[in-house]
Amino acid sequence: MIPAALAKLVAEFRKLPAVGMKTAMRYAYSVLEMSTDDAEDFAAAILEAKNKIKICSECGDYTDADVCSRCLTADKSVICVVGEPKDIHAIEKLGTYNGVYHALHGLLDFRKGISADNIRIKELLSRLDGVKEVILATNPDICGEMTANYIAGLIKPLGIKVTRLAHGIPMGSEIEYADEMTLGKALSDRKEM
Repeated sequence: MIPAALAKLVAEFRKLPAVGMKTAMRYAYSVLEMSTDDAEDFAAAILEAKNKIKICSECGDYTDADVCSRCLTADKSVICVVGEPKDIHAIEKLGTYNGVYHALHGLLDFRKGISADNIRIKELLSRLDGVKEVILATNPDICGEMTANYIAGLIKPLGIKVTRLAHGIPMGSEIEYADEMTLGKALSDRKEM
């Protein structure tokens, strides 16, 4: 038996992605072990982020302005399309991409009833004036591939170059442990040396 307030806190942490019971309990105990000032700062940071962060009206990334700084300064002739804003930050860590992004805020998934009308495809199509290349950087799973193929089918007829991130065996891994889809993609996308 744990106190009701602790059980409620654990239940709230469990709502976060990939947080199971043990992790939620660890987080809840960490909060209890904080000083009151630290706990208030933690709660205030959550509320401040929730109240001040919004979606960039152009790319769909999270920002505290109407248009994010990247959309104001980056090369708009290349758009990298991602499923979620968190994917933008993964690519940004590389420090090599100079174009703008477009976060779809989801992927096509007919099993869950997510169609083209439920994600930001119309907004992407409205941004294509002057664009030379669209890079499709959705996840290499069924929904990501379906979404990438759907978007490519809409954009290619417009005469805009459409590319897809390469897929294959990650550096440092072993071929014998690669799944069939990854190994097949690596073989079909092989490059001349």
